[in-house]
Amino acid sequence: MNVLEIKGLTKKFGDFIAVDQLSLNIREGEIFGFLGANGAGKSTTINIISSLMPMTKGEVHVLGKNLTKHRKFAKQQIGMVPQEVAIYEDLTAYENVHFFAGLYGLRGSELRSRAEEALAFVGLSDKHKMYPKSFSGGMKRRLNIACAIAHRPKLIIMDEPTVGIDPQSRNYILNSVRKLNEMGSTILYTSHYMEEVEELCTRIAIIDHGKIIAEGTKAQLKAIITDQKDIGIEVQTAAYLEANKLKEIAGVKSVEVKENVVHISSDAGVNNLNKIIQQFMAQGIEIRSVQASEPNLETVFLTLTGRSLRD
Repeated sequence: MNVLEIKGLTKKFGDFIAVDQLSLNIREGEIFGFLGANGAGKSTTINIISSLMPMTKGEVHVLGKNLTKHRKFAKQQIGMVPQEVAIYEDLTAYENVHFFAGLYGLRGSELRSRAEEALAFVGLSDKHKMYPKSFSGGMKRRLNIACAIAHRPKLIIMDEPTVGIDPQSRNYILNSVRKLNEMGSTILYTSHYMEEVEELCTRIAIIDHGKIIAEGTKAQLKAIITDQKDIGIEVQTAAYLEANKLKEIAGVKSVEVKENVVHISSDAGVNNLNKIIQQFMAQGIEIRSVQASEPNLETVFLTLTGRSLRD
């Protein structure tokens, strides 16, 4: 089942096309990474999905229902964690969550219990009577998440939820993302920290100049720019190495020896490192170190877009 379906989404500001015929599906249970440099169209797309901005043309379906025709339904299914912290400094932590949850139609004892539940989830139960002006940046971001999840949305949009916070708070939030997903929420996740996306996301889409230019799993995206991995093995001595034995291993394309380092080029899709190491051991060659390199997500992004996420 698709929690979110986007077909031919276009947004124009005068003659400028911010989003250009964008189509995208996010399946139930996914943590979906959405990457794009500043000005690529990512924020505009998110604002349209969240009903914060009208589209020029196209269709957006949330849980099978058209966003334009069923806007209230769609809003109730979505929890938005914006990049800029959206909380009220003159309300307590509990009052903030209570207020935002109430906007989704929750009332009475259910509203109170959901607000308490959300604060507990982000680890702020003991701060429920405190005002956010006394909170650290990480605590404010956790409160921001609590405000977005109290109504138990099916789709949670998290736009840069860890920007500008300390490592401990960042780790807490990343673990919270995993828990929310395990509890049944589908998550659309954006970040300028590539390692977060690599660690969390099941599938990823890259947007540039308003268009999706690549989409797939991490392995699929990496395969777009190369089907090769390079393995460097430093040995005590390579004088007695039988390189032809290594070339017989499935996936190995070439073997080159430079002094005491053996450089092996291999098919990225073949998991053969154990067999390569076993062959060194069989030949009685002592290994000092092993380094296997393949493109990471940042390399893929830079190769496809020609610019960094913060351009």
